Amino acid sequence: MAWLSTRFFSQQLGVSTSVEVLLPQPDAQGQIGMSTPDRLDRYPALYLLHGWSDDETIWMRRTSIERYAASYPLVVVMPRVDLSYYQDTASGMNYWSYISQELPSLCEAWFPIRSDRKARFAAGLSMGGYGAFRLGLAHPERYSAAVSLSGALDIGHLSNHWKDDPVRRTKMNAIFGDVSQVPGSDADLLHLLKQPRNEPTRFYQWCGTEDFLYESNSDFRQAAEKASLPLQYSEGPGDHSWAHWDREIQGALDWLMKDTEYSGQ
Repeated sequence: MAWLSTRFFSQQLGVSTSVEVLLPQPDAQGQIGMSTPDRLDRYPALYLLHGWSDDETIWMRRTSIERYAASYPLVVVMPRVDLSYYQDTASGMNYWSYISQELPSLCEAWFPIRSDRKARFAAGLSMGGYGAFRLGLAHPERYSAAVSLSGALDIGHLSNHWKDDPVRRTKMNAIFGDVSQVPGSDADLLHLLKQPRNEPTRFYQWCGTEDFLYESNSDFRQAAEKASLPLQYSEGPGDHSWAHWDREIQGALDWLMKDTEYSGQ
């Protein structure tokens, strides 16, 4: 695959930012130990989101995402959103507008990416798992599938977990304003589950049973079942660490691409 680091100005953020992009390289037959995908004029795109303490480079640094994605006809877009929780923050940084609207439009103009819904996916870990599921729930007309690995899916639960941590509490308030107002808002995934959905967006959720977010993941799963959300859920031994996410992203990629027109390898 080709690995591009792209720097540009975001109108929504009002600052320059960056994104890492993996592009398929169908004719790279001489690369030892690497698969190559079918050649397409334009490819589906996976927006792969980072967590609380990370940036746009983290998936490349902590996993073998390039090797895992190489056999699929798939562009992987890894944006930087800082510590925003994928929100239009209380401090005035429009990260939600950026990630949900501006970034896909820019990438589809710059790279060989299809612009139709069925060719647009989102995935992420921890805070990024929340971001991916919010994209899928808030914009089912734009995303055909969303993946959460150890996702921080319940803001209310997380805020309560950190209520005695003044540093994290301050950061959450800087992002959301009054965190107590999140339940029932558009930032609340449990609230979004109750909204009508006309498009059959698929969801994939994994969490380790020793993860501090396991309880909130279980709660989300139960709420999703009540809402008849098309959700594939799995869990297994594991805490909140990269060894598990490196393993689980492989299955998530297979799930994303399976039974689609892009499943051939």
